Amino acid sequence: MSKWNDFDRYNKLSKWNKFPDDEDFDEDEDEDEDEDFDEDDEDEDDEIDYDNRWNYYSQHKPRKVVGGIKTKSERGAIGTTWWSKRWIQTLESFGMGTRLTRGRSYARQGQVRSIDIQPGIVKAKVQGSMPKPYSVTIELHPLNDAEWSLVAAAMASQAIFAAKLLAGEMPTNIEEAFSAVRLSLFPTRLNDLHTNCTCPDYANPCKHIAAVYYILAEQFDEDPFLIFKLRGRTKEQLIAMLREKRASLTPQQHVVTDTTAAEETVPAEQLHLQDMLPTFWQASDGLEQFTVRPRLPEVEKAILKRLGNAPFMAGKENLSHTLGHIYDVVQVALQRKDTFEDS
Repeated sequence: MSKWNDFDRYNKLSKWNKFPDDEDFDEDEDEDEDEDFDEDDEDEDDEIDYDNRWNYYSQHKPRKVVGGIKTKSERGAIGTTWWSKRWIQTLESFGMGTRLTRGRSYARQGQVRSIDIQPGIVKAKVQGSMPKPYSVTIELHPLNDAEWSLVAAAMASQAIFAAKLLAGEMPTNIEEAFSAVRLSLFPTRLNDLHTNCTCPDYANPCKHIAAVYYILAEQFDEDPFLIFKLRGRTKEQLIAMLREKRASLTPQQHVVTDTTAAEETVPAEQLHLQDMLPTFWQASDGLEQFTVRPRLPEVEKAILKRLGNAPFMAGKENLSHTLGHIYDVVQVALQRKDTFEDS
């Protein structure tokens, strides 16, 4: 095909708002999105030279980045926790197609130079084929103070929410606290995300924005509180709100309902210490009727997680991690001891 035919084809497609980098036009782009898709294919990461209209088929590979942010996952799905997977599933549900696939390849190659997550906005630098990296911004509408107050109250009303969040974990049903007040933690439609990239590709998302989406997923793996930060509240702010809401609950709201009715007891004022001294260290007659129903804690090693890393190391490992391993060993030993005694 001559360059004149190329030029005519370019003009014809331009009238219909179709340009060479469109998904419908890109003849080299594989439309198959299954796991067998070759993300290292040369054509996948090429960029169109929009500045040369006579040679719009001219393509360039992105410049390699030293010290870029790479995903830990080299193949397959990105994200290990349920909340990072939920983030990716939400994006995929918006029908972004191969744009996400090409962005995933960029993320795995380490084309994202930097990322900064602030309340309601993410700013990143992504290296393309040009010398200067592209600037990417992703905004998610933050909840206002009144909305966050409703969400915090819903969280505080469930002891498990507060316990896990204070221990640095994300409850699996945390979205219920948002849906209970008709709000959402994750975006519900594409318009909830306001994005911008300085690259010449007008498609949304371009592969640079999509790359940041995937890097965000692994950032969420490391720190689930970043999801709340995107909605306008930092970890410290959210924990402070939870503690305030929990403190304001009435005693009735703090009562655990899964208990048996207590037997009538003798009022303390009728018991005299002198009369009790001979049998002080003996079990009372009704003690054998007392039942204990131990259960595993909702949050493992909650105290250690709440304290965070210790200020010193135990060998090559932080002391808090070493203590966590010791707790696990002790727990297994106690379980074996109980099993042996019951047999």
